[in-house]
Amino acid sequence: MSASQTTLERQAGKGIQTGFSLDGDFSDGDDQDEVLEFSSAAIRKHLAEQQHWNSKQSHDEDQATESSELNEHDTSVSTFYLDGSACDSKSDSASASHVSQPHTPIELDLPHDLSDISLSEDPEHQEKFYHHTDISDEEDSVTEEPAYHTVHIDVSELAPSRVTTENGNIAALSGENSQSSDVHGGDEPAVSKRMSPVSELPTIPPSLSLPIASVSAPSPHSHKSSRPTRPTMFQKVMSKTRPHFLPPKSQKEDRKHLADWETMMKQSRVAEEKRRKALQERRLARELTIEQSIHVWEKMILPDWRVVHRDPGLRQLWWNGIPTKLRASMWERATGNALALGKDNYSSCLSRAKRALSSGVFPSETLQAIEEDISITLPTLHIFHPETGPLYQDLKDMLCAWVVSRADEGLGYTRGISRIAAMILVNMSAPQGFVVMRNLLERHCMRSFYGGTNTKEDVEAYYRIFDTLLADSMPKIYFNFKQHQISPAVYLPDWLGPLFLDHLPFEACARIWDVVLLEGDSFLFRAALAILAILEPRLFFPERQELLDLLKGENKAAIEVARRDDVALDGAKYEIYGLDEETLWERIDSMEDWWRETTWRRLTQRELPDL
Repeated sequence: MSASQTTLERQAGKGIQTGFSLDGDFSDGDDQDEVLEFSSAAIRKHLAEQQHWNSKQSHDEDQATESSELNEHDTSVSTFYLDGSACDSKSDSASASHVSQPHTPIELDLPHDLSDISLSEDPEHQEKFYHHTDISDEEDSVTEEPAYHTVHIDVSELAPSRVTTENGNIAALSGENSQSSDVHGGDEPAVSKRMSPVSELPTIPPSLSLPIASVSAPSPHSHKSSRPTRPTMFQKVMSKTRPHFLPPKSQKEDRKHLADWETMMKQSRVAEEKRRKALQERRLARELTIEQSIHVWEKMILPDWRVVHRDPGLRQLWWNGIPTKLRASMWERATGNALALGKDNYSSCLSRAKRALSSGVFPSETLQAIEEDISITLPTLHIFHPETGPLYQDLKDMLCAWVVSRADEGLGYTRGISRIAAMILVNMSAPQGFVVMRNLLERHCMRSFYGGTNTKEDVEAYYRIFDTLLADSMPKIYFNFKQHQISPAVYLPDWLGPLFLDHLPFEACARIWDVVLLEGDSFLFRAALAILAILEPRLFFPERQELLDLLKGENKAAIEVARRDDVALDGAKYEIYGLDEETLWERIDSMEDWWRETTWRRLTQRELPDL
């Protein structure tokens, strides 16, 4: 029973009356006079006085003996039983729960042969220590026994105290201020204790009615780790992939794995170097073949370039790349002159632009946009630098003349056009290049991307065409983009607007331009699909922002690897992904099995019926 005693009264001719007495809760009586101590010394002393507990005597004698010897008289509470008899608190005071107090351990010479004190749940040892109530009739007594875990306390070793329960939980009892355990009614758990010397004997927490939580105690033999605090390169790469439920690696295993990782990285760098050398050899061999085929170009293709469409061998020769010294004339012929522009068209537009600049009529915002666009145009060539570039002024004049030529149509400057003008200027003169540029940008796809808001619907139609091609050729990438809500509008304008000059190496772009002028706009989308196919192993990021950074050429991991390998970061954005001319064209050639021009025409007729 608790301190709030429930009193049951039974009177003749009346039913049972219940009452509640709260006197014991606030009493300052004699219940604190008896100091109860739960320690090995006290238990041994108590067992010496109560040796008859292990004998099989009658239940009534055991109850009376234990009641008289273990409990002090307490007059604060009286109890009435159901049969009408009353018993004062002298024989019943043990029914009130008492609060154990911490005690200072008593020095006592413990015999070493005492290693276990068992208070197990065996029927011979199911006697109660502190909680007994005089019961007039054994049939009226009902005791509910809570399920306790068996606790073993070992005193045979002078180690930090531990309490081990049946389910394997270990509680370390360290410190001088731990409190004694107060055992309540019911069968007591079997206890053994592993103790320090008696002068340092810790006490047990007040209650063992709940399972003891596992508490880790610092080991007296603990030492600081000799491993460095900074993570190793192997830990940066591999530690995050180790499952949390596995134990930490030993130093021997960690050193072995680090050595294996360094070996693999060395082999990877060697393999990458071999691949680069092989690609370089292929490129040199292809360029040598192109130079040796100049006579074929001059004899069979230069007179009538349209013969390429009828001869597969000549078509493949064109796909391998136009010789550098013939590129200007071949580009001019393949582009055509649908606008019927004269040779003096550039000079007339340029003179109008200079008059507008001298009179201050030329829009200052447009001039500033041109300057900013030139500053980021082909920075690795250094020929368009505002201060030292020999072609800087030619590029600026061509862009100003182009703005004037579009003024009649109500169109202004569009960012990205400086890359196209720069590529043309590298291969031909400004007057010839101006005509080529205007006719090239007059093609439907290019005009849609440079036509401003008037061609927004056509641009959306091209996005749908590319989405369909992507879903048919690379469904995994398509569904990954859909999952991250990335449409072609996020990356396709940056590719098609400058004709890949921001993202691909200059030689690869020149070769793409050769084929675009021959095959038309469809090859732009074929090259875009090839780029995504090369980037496919990198495109499955869990976060959308990581995927966007990769498409922009700003992936942090790839940039770090490029810096380690001394790769220039001021060139094409996708060079950090190992995307070069030979790799790109190898992928483009592999698309020959499923790419069909009829599919392109069908999609354009469906999305652009007025084309």
